Amino acid sequence: MKYVVLMASLPPLGTLFEAATPPISRIRLESRLALLEAADRQTLERIANLIAWSAQPLERSDAAFVAEAHRFLATNPSPTLRRLVTQRLEMRTIVAALRRRRRGEAKPPAGEVWGFGEWVGLIERHWSAPTFQLEGIFPWVRQARELLEKDDLIGFERLQFSVVWAMLNRLGEGHHFDFEALIIYLARWSLVSRWSGYKAESAVVRFRELVDAGLGSHRELFAGASQ
Repeated sequence: MKYVVLMASLPPLGTLFEAATPPISRIRLESRLALLEAADRQTLERIANLIAWSAQPLERSDAAFVAEAHRFLATNPSPTLRRLVTQRLEMRTIVAALRRRRRGEAKPPAGEVWGFGEWVGLIERHWSAPTFQLEGIFPWVRQARELLEKDDLIGFERLQFSVVWAMLNRLGEGHHFDFEALIIYLARWSLVSRWSGYKAESAVVRFRELVDAGLGSHRELFAGASQ
């Protein structure tokens, strides 16, 4: 019942790229979340700690991050939330690989924990292939590579936002007034908020820092639109 009340109090988000501002402010959104019970808030925080770049401790290694992701997947009973975390982190792993290769780096050494999910081995085996042989599974990878090659960093960001938005819409099917619906709403709200606040100049600076500044590989895994 509490989620019926909570979800009914949240305004529709509309489309991703058209809103000048989110239809509900962060302050009001956080006030709505006061309705959450302690266990649900803890789950929300665990998910945020996995998919939100701003929540990542800089000292946490890739191996520690991947271990935490697997702990979440092993203990959370919701198939939808497990898929959400898995799909977001798999996407980030692919994007991190594209960025590393764009800088001319060799494939990660054997045994290094640098990414998450079932596609890590395939990426390593096909490091020199334009799309890591993933285009049949993730059609967006080809376009992402082309945008990076052209240094179209804003287009690269927009593509990631679009892919994540569509992913969240699919995951939301059948969820309207439950905890999963709330998590998906918050993830979509985050995308609307971030995109509506973008300015072209700041986006270029941000992506040049990510692509060219030699950040640690674990920071690449967390960065980008999948926050």
